[in-house]
Amino acid sequence: MDTKNLLIELGTEELPPKSLRKLAEAFHSEFIKRLAAQDLKYSNAKWFATPRRLALQILDLQTKQEDKTVEIKGPSVKVAFDENNQPTKAAIGWANANGIDIKDVKTISTDKGAWIGFDKQQTGQDTTSLIENMVKESLAALPIPKLMHWGSKKVEFVRPVHTLTILFNDEVVKANVLDLDSSRLVKGHRFLGKQEFEIKDANSYEDQLLNEGLVIADYEKRKAKIKEQVIALSNSVNGVADLDEDLLEEVTSLVEYPTAYIASFEESFLQVPSEALVYTMKGDQKYFPLYDKEGKLLPKFIFISNIQPENTQSLISGNERVVRPRLSDAQFFFNTDRKKKLEDYFKTLETVVYQKDIGTIAYRTSVVQEVAKYIAKEIGANVTLAKRAAYLAKCDLATTLVNEFTDTQGIMGMHYARLDGEDNDVADAIFEQYLPRFAGDIIPTKGVQISVSLAEKIVTLVGIFGINLLPKGDKDPYGLRRAAIGVIRILIENKLDLNIQETLKFCASILKDKIKNENTLDQLVEYIYTRLKAYYQDQNIGGEIYTAVLANRPVSLFDFDKRVKALVNFKTLEAAAALAGAYKRVNNILSKADIKQENIAEDLLVKQEEKDLVNSINKIEQEILNLYKDGKYTEAMTLLATLKDVIDNFFENVIVNDEDEKIKNNRIAILSKIQNLFKVTGDISVLY
Repeated sequence: MDTKNLLIELGTEELPPKSLRKLAEAFHSEFIKRLAAQDLKYSNAKWFATPRRLALQILDLQTKQEDKTVEIKGPSVKVAFDENNQPTKAAIGWANANGIDIKDVKTISTDKGAWIGFDKQQTGQDTTSLIENMVKESLAALPIPKLMHWGSKKVEFVRPVHTLTILFNDEVVKANVLDLDSSRLVKGHRFLGKQEFEIKDANSYEDQLLNEGLVIADYEKRKAKIKEQVIALSNSVNGVADLDEDLLEEVTSLVEYPTAYIASFEESFLQVPSEALVYTMKGDQKYFPLYDKEGKLLPKFIFISNIQPENTQSLISGNERVVRPRLSDAQFFFNTDRKKKLEDYFKTLETVVYQKDIGTIAYRTSVVQEVAKYIAKEIGANVTLAKRAAYLAKCDLATTLVNEFTDTQGIMGMHYARLDGEDNDVADAIFEQYLPRFAGDIIPTKGVQISVSLAEKIVTLVGIFGINLLPKGDKDPYGLRRAAIGVIRILIENKLDLNIQETLKFCASILKDKIKNENTLDQLVEYIYTRLKAYYQDQNIGGEIYTAVLANRPVSLFDFDKRVKALVNFKTLEAAAALAGAYKRVNNILSKADIKQENIAEDLLVKQEEKDLVNSINKIEQEILNLYKDGKYTEAMTLLATLKDVIDNFFENVIVNDEDEKIKNNRIAILSKIQNLFKVTGDISVLY
């Protein structure tokens, strides 16, 4: 089968930088999906993306579909033939419509019944005849929240489009997409290289764009070039660049031929907490801040330009002039805020509504204080400091700097608290109340910080569930999913045995009449357990293990986790599957037993196998109970696994439902003992 290389480029006006990678990858995946649907094979597929283009290069693509035999299915046999096995009008009409003789049909058997049909030879189409529709469908399927149209044209896309290039090797594929006819013409860099030129063939695309148009079409190469230049410049001043991945991605999506430059700002700005300066440099200007080897912010930054002027100093000075007013604003806001202590801003919170059915931020803070005190007492943290940290936690929301730079909330509160002479744990807790902020983020690890962070999240969960604002679908405006997973991670990863149900209940008692949903606690517990399942799925721990532990409804999430880890280990044991099967059998027998006898009578043990089982249980029972008491579920389950052979022998040689009622009840008691010992960790019957 002949193959050629295919190039597709859509030239546009500047695409949204934060969506560029997503758009390019989606275009790639959608087109590949359609190649597969058309049974067109290829060796490799690559996407390109710059601010002004989306492109695909498909290597060794078949020039034609292969001929194939297609099975055409008609009416069911019951419909196609009458009781005399003669073809019906429906069958004859279907055969005529398909140009075949009814005598030539075959029977197609399926799970849903038998049908008549025939094999049809289908000639493969030329690839070039299929490309136009595949491109149209792929572009229409892109994740674009809001389309736009331009000029007098009726077509719509994320941005206006100006060129369409589709080449199959050196041949221009005839197509009209988004009201553009395909050609060889592409646009070069806006300011460097040729403004427009023709692509010779699908293989020369990347080289021609670079050499003639001064455009680095390969997104990853452009990103690597930016990173390399930033690191080189930062090393030149003995600094360390803040190569934030999101920032690096956005800058890559803003330029077609990147060049890095280093610039400076006045050292006097460093009196402002660095986070505020970094926020404006990264967020507003897309600059890379620089730090010294100890992590202290330097009065320098690196910026990426899409141009290469002869007078580079003018370009550098221009960027320094641009950033200076933003840094001056941050300095002004900081100096204004420092005219008062952090706690002085609390009064403002009394006028700021958190949620209309709950009340002001000040009221919510009073609830968080009580819950933080409760948690601190439960986990052995400093209650006084936890209360103080909870009181100050939201005060920075009323400061001018946080109002201007919203992402610095918590961070500025921490700095202001330190400047006010607050205890370090109090200051740190103001920042750590928001941890973890995203998947994989750090969590609080010290008592006061843990108490405040948990209290913040629990008050959010109870309060919002209490007024029936449960998350629906993808909508979660109050961050309840993040709050729940934060509670889970903080408790489990810090190994804290906090009764989550009692803590939620205490919080609800503080909120009192604010709770309108009478099912708040039940719904919230279920919600947390559901998030817990997702927590384990992310660790590739099977749902059957989660279900086994959930059967016991542990009130401590850390205790839940210990049981999960015990069952993960248990499943690696050779005896696990057999014991799970035996335990399921035990459950079935006990569920049908009329009388459950607790004590085992030694004098009623008749068969040697039941004697051996009871003796084996007696030898390890106390040790098992002690291990459970200490929360050592893994060790307990490992020890229980040693009972496999005696349990197997019991079921193989002993009939539980003996004719003698006393012997039968005694054997029921043995099974009850087995059930009670195994079920503490979880219901192992669901593991297989």
